[in-house]
Amino acid sequence: MNMIAAVQHADSWEGLLARFAGMSVLVIDDSADNVALLRAVLNGAGMHRVTTETDPRRVVGLLAAVNPDLVLLDLRMPHLNGHQVLEQVQAFAAGCYLPVLVLTCDSSRQARDRALSRGARDFLSWPFDVSEVLLRVANLLETRQLYANLTLAAGPTPAPRMSSEERCEVQARIRAVLQAGAITPVYQPVLDLQTLATVGYEALTRFPHAHPFGPAGWFADAFAVGLGTELEWSAAARALPFLDSAAAGAFLALNMSPATILAIPDQQLCYPARCPQVVIELTEHVPIEDYSALHRALAPMRAHGARLAADDLGSGYAGFRHLILLEPDIIKLDISLVRGIQHSRGQRALTRALLAFAADMNATVIAEGVDNAEELVVLKDLGVPWAQGYHLGRPASVPDTP
Repeated sequence: MNMIAAVQHADSWEGLLARFAGMSVLVIDDSADNVALLRAVLNGAGMHRVTTETDPRRVVGLLAAVNPDLVLLDLRMPHLNGHQVLEQVQAFAAGCYLPVLVLTCDSSRQARDRALSRGARDFLSWPFDVSEVLLRVANLLETRQLYANLTLAAGPTPAPRMSSEERCEVQARIRAVLQAGAITPVYQPVLDLQTLATVGYEALTRFPHAHPFGPAGWFADAFAVGLGTELEWSAAARALPFLDSAAAGAFLALNMSPATILAIPDQQLCYPARCPQVVIELTEHVPIEDYSALHRALAPMRAHGARLAADDLGSGYAGFRHLILLEPDIIKLDISLVRGIQHSRGQRALTRALLAFAADMNATVIAEGVDNAEELVVLKDLGVPWAQGYHLGRPASVPDTP
């Protein structure tokens, strides 16, 4: 783990994790050097409740004592390997959201898939840089906070596995929405930060009944019962007619999972002349197994001018390698990187790095979740070209056009 240089320059990341200072991180790695370096990096970024353990056999007893909000876990350890420890962590969590970030020298696809299938929420293999680790930590801790807030607001978290009766009920609910066409698209503007002109919109979806986890809960339920692709496709089809009245040149971003994108060749999403105004926005929350297949599915539309956006940069599984393989036209900075950027030297430094990375890839950057004037000023000064957020415009069924 080549972190020594980063620790020596820890002031670059000072305060990046300060908003999570009250949360607890458990680091499990048999290398004393590794855990010491990770502790130094996390402390330097603002995390002070960091517990380390080099003997995986002691983890079971340690979990209850520490009650961590995040676990950083190595895979290759004596006595108990990381996969066995991961099972212990999941048993301790008992269905609650306790994220595990695997940090390992094992870069094999088998190790990654096995760790993710056993409950790990993210996976990084060496060599990796500290900026990547800290961003993943921030995103997982923020998601932990969101789950905690949702649990308080909505009551107990639904069981991860559905009974046959629950599955039938969810299928019936999703099918009723599909058959009735009861999906309402809303549109959030994306603005050019230099001119404040609207350059495009992101299509979002509203449903006839509230879900404890918002619109995302509807899509999660749909994928759980095998109707996710159909629901995403229906949402996209309902949103597309907006382009008939949108300003010339304005784009419309449609959110799609990899599974839905792979279905594009079997159904025509839009006619070729419309493609220059269409952006397919791919979420980062789901790992992509076959980048070549994804490119083949999108090739006809991209040949006619459609663009591909990588959504939620830094909020889930993917990283820089993902962006290199995906070759997106647009890179969207996740809200966790934008929120409070005026107070964080580390977030500003990472944004500069991502802007340089995007420029080298000939991609445009959009900052998501701009909620106040201070964030807007900083993003503009940093050179972020486009942005969206409540401060710039809320989602609306009939948004103002430029």
